[in-house]
Amino acid sequence: MLIALFLNESKPHSLTIAKEICDFLKQKKVQVVTSEAQAKNLNVLPLTEIDPKSIDFRICLGGDGTILRLVHRYPEIEAPLLGINLGSLGFMADIPINDIYPSLEDLLKGHYYVENRLVMEGHTSKGDHCVAVNDLVIHRAQNPCLVELAIHIDGTYLNTFLADGIIFSTPNGSTAYSLAAGGPIVSPELEAFVITPICPHTISNRPIVLMPKQEIRVEYMSSLQPVEISYDGISSLTLSRGENFIIKPSARKFNLVTLTRHNYYSTLREKLGWQGKLKT
Repeated sequence: MLIALFLNESKPHSLTIAKEICDFLKQKKVQVVTSEAQAKNLNVLPLTEIDPKSIDFRICLGGDGTILRLVHRYPEIEAPLLGINLGSLGFMADIPINDIYPSLEDLLKGHYYVENRLVMEGHTSKGDHCVAVNDLVIHRAQNPCLVELAIHIDGTYLNTFLADGIIFSTPNGSTAYSLAAGGPIVSPELEAFVITPICPHTISNRPIVLMPKQEIRVEYMSSLQPVEISYDGISSLTLSRGENFIIKPSARKFNLVTLTRHNYYSTLREKLGWQGKLKT
């Protein structure tokens, strides 16, 4: 078995934990590789010396943001990913520090399943392209006022939103920016896109859930400065007046390892601090 191990160097004790995980995996006869920058520190091979398609699993030490950066930095690696949470909130990185080694034992014993989560992609009318695991966000950027964004679904006009912007989210990203802006939580195994206006001028403008097979076209209507399109909070593009942005499902999938003794809804309840109790 070949596992690629990645860590967030800014997280406390991440390197120490990574070394301990490497020792554990080597004892289990598992080969470990990592980034060029960390290969010497962990005494393992760098990624540049192996075929990315030969990797069986990715393990990420950090949080959800670390996972997103990893996915964008190494798009050639499609192996299922297991997230170990070194931060506070984490829906993808749902393995706590105190459960690392029982979780790794489960992984090696095959006590897991892989969720093939939906990924979205977008392109502008001038040819810029981007891919997102969580969300594509069109925001007013440097404009000091609300902007007008007209949305068409499969060629049919839906509405012109006057707002700070609009979030286009996958189910995986429904617990991120979209949730903070009032969007719904969508079960990650569903095939859906969520459209969530950001601070719309008209309060009747509400989040909408669509089938991803429907093409979404956004036209920037305001005679103002360009708006910004950010993807997964990693990087951004710009959109000028009259230009279009097309959103559709990507051929890529985000493959996330879920251990059989873990449950998405239990994680959701814990991470969101829900205090409800069953009555007996």
